[in-house]
Amino acid sequence: MSKSIAVGIDIGTYQTRVVAVESARDGERELPKVVGVGFAESRGLRHGYILSQSDAGKSVRQAVSQASKAAGFPITRAVVSIGGIGLSSFTSSGTVVITRADLEITELDVKKAIETSKEEIPASLSQNRKILHTVPLLFKVDGKAIMGKPEGLKGSKLEVRTLFITCFEHHMNDLLETLAEAGIEVEDLVAAPIAASLVTLTKQQKMAGVVLANIGSETVSIAVFENNLPISLEIFPIGSNDITNDIALGLRVPLEEAEDLKRGSVIGASYPRKKLEEIIEARLSDIFELVEAHLKKLGRSGLLPAGIVLTGGGSAIETVDDLAKASLRLPSRVASVSFGDNIRGQIKDASWSVAYGLCVLGLQNSDEETISGLTFVKQTRKGLMNFFRQFLP
Repeated sequence: MSKSIAVGIDIGTYQTRVVAVESARDGERELPKVVGVGFAESRGLRHGYILSQSDAGKSVRQAVSQASKAAGFPITRAVVSIGGIGLSSFTSSGTVVITRADLEITELDVKKAIETSKEEIPASLSQNRKILHTVPLLFKVDGKAIMGKPEGLKGSKLEVRTLFITCFEHHMNDLLETLAEAGIEVEDLVAAPIAASLVTLTKQQKMAGVVLANIGSETVSIAVFENNLPISLEIFPIGSNDITNDIALGLRVPLEEAEDLKRGSVIGASYPRKKLEEIIEARLSDIFELVEAHLKKLGRSGLLPAGIVLTGGGSAIETVDDLAKASLRLPSRVASVSFGDNIRGQIKDASWSVAYGLCVLGLQNSDEETISGLTFVKQTRKGLMNFFRQFLP
């Protein structure tokens, strides 16, 4: 039986979370087990962007120290998420002429087509941005769409439509520098919604069509999937903190009390229940209107059979799934994540899905395999690692 270790670090605006997982392989069976977790209040961040590297670094060190103590070994390497308002996505198309005499499409032709689609990205979209993930969505051979990989087929022309998930380059550099100062070597850098999707969504859901919405403290991130591939990713600068602020203003209560009221942890309070519900529903409606507008842009409004899956701290609000169902006219549920038994530490709900998903990616990466269509492609290992991933159908 062989064992491997993976660590995921999720630096959110509200909390920094660290999860360490041990995977024991017994023949064909994989037995992942959470062996340590740690968390700390995030400092020095706004809308997911690091404003103070020293403050953010302290939060990382505190969370890593907890996880290291629980796991029983020092944590110095990790797969890390990147989120916040700097994340975005867009699609681009590219075409190449097949050069082999027998017209057989090779892996080189596929790479050239994807590279051509990258070159077609308008400068206004790519300026100051770094590509994190490259996702070929659709291949065409001589104008006809094909299922699966085009290698081995014959034709004179290969087209590809590609999704690029990007982040602000200075945002990424600040994150990597912060982790380096905290003594963490970054093995991989992953868009937070992609990491969360690996432990909150099933393959069946991603094949049918689903939107994953992570309601964080200051941002809401959504990732839309079809045919087991992400087709769009978007971040909105609104979150559950806005609900807390509305409650504090509407009921004239301190922020701490407003937070408890939002989570339903105040019992027997004299505040008008109807007014509280109206305040919460008004802000949640604003959030789901943004989601609906994005789905309309994609032509998927009311057309995702697997509906919307809610995660993040804001998904703990009592009526959130009912309101999502009514607003989007889609099936709705709050994500549930199974972290296994005998967890050493406090890990309870889907707000840990990003950190846990990073661990799943880390374990898979160690074996150079594919999970849910995700293939690891590392370009450089100079100092802090810069790389991009590719999704392959």
